[in-house]
Amino acid sequence: MVTYRYLGSSGLKVSEITYGNWITHGSQVEDGAAVATVHAALDLGITTFDTADVYANTLAEEVLGKALEGQRRESLEILTKVYWPTGPRGANDVGLSRKHIRDSVHGSLRRLRTDYIDLYQAHRFDYETPLEETFQTFADLVHQGKILYVGVSEWTAEQLRDGARLAKELGIQLVSNQPQYSALWRVIEEKVVPASEELGITQIVWSPMAQGVLSGKYLPGQPAPAGSRATDEKSGARTIKGFMREEVLEAVQRLVPIAAEAGLTMPQLAIAWVLQNPNVSAALVGASRPEQLADTVKASGVVLDDATMSAIDAALDAVVERDPAKTYDVSPRTRP
Repeated sequence: MVTYRYLGSSGLKVSEITYGNWITHGSQVEDGAAVATVHAALDLGITTFDTADVYANTLAEEVLGKALEGQRRESLEILTKVYWPTGPRGANDVGLSRKHIRDSVHGSLRRLRTDYIDLYQAHRFDYETPLEETFQTFADLVHQGKILYVGVSEWTAEQLRDGARLAKELGIQLVSNQPQYSALWRVIEEKVVPASEELGITQIVWSPMAQGVLSGKYLPGQPAPAGSRATDEKSGARTIKGFMREEVLEAVQRLVPIAAEAGLTMPQLAIAWVLQNPNVSAALVGASRPEQLADTVKASGVVLDDATMSAIDAALDAVVERDPAKTYDVSPRTRP
């Protein structure tokens, strides 16, 4: 069963394996299979579910709401996000303005079939809206009981400091950041993680398996398996492209004996690796079939010894991305 960790310096616990439905629900996976996979996650002890209004242009929230209907709401942690445009893409259908946040949260509550959201996250930083306006709106929603905690996604260390300061002034908590993080993508380690530790913020990391590359199924010198993410534009082929270089695939294959020595599958090793970071509260995992979750949840509670961590570093060192400047490249300078 999955173990729990605190989210930031709050009293809220989340399952350290958190179910995310970024590229599955409403697009890659039929609704019936999606519901079955969510129910499998619940059976395995996962109680934390992450989505966003933009995923499948709101359909992912609808599917998740349907899948969780009838479950004891107090036993669930439902996370969603706001920033990207949905619907007709009008002038105010994007960003972190008071108007867009208020319109978006009401849509998310309706689609998720709930009267409150446990963690509401700013999906990107909005350079076009005063930060004071954004956090005052979040504070209003907290005081109205529509959201319980505030988080962000892919914010820089400086943005986290500014957001945490405003949150404190308004009497609310900024508890989390949701960045990309894996054994291959470590750009948050130099600046974002130290700032987060200072501020009482923890990470909910996405792509702990580097879009599936750390599963080891993509072999150097061979075409990507048919039906895999790398061949399907609906399932993130553009996102995975940066990891599909020959030197990366060769380095990943050096992890195979390390995983075997640790008694883990490659996906378990990848997820266990991110969970060794004490500033990580949860690793987001997706699944298109229930049986995939049965494997990945076994990474929960795994402790990798120093020799294994060192072996992973040695295997991947030449291809790891560590440049902290890349944390500044994620949020658009102008609204899309």
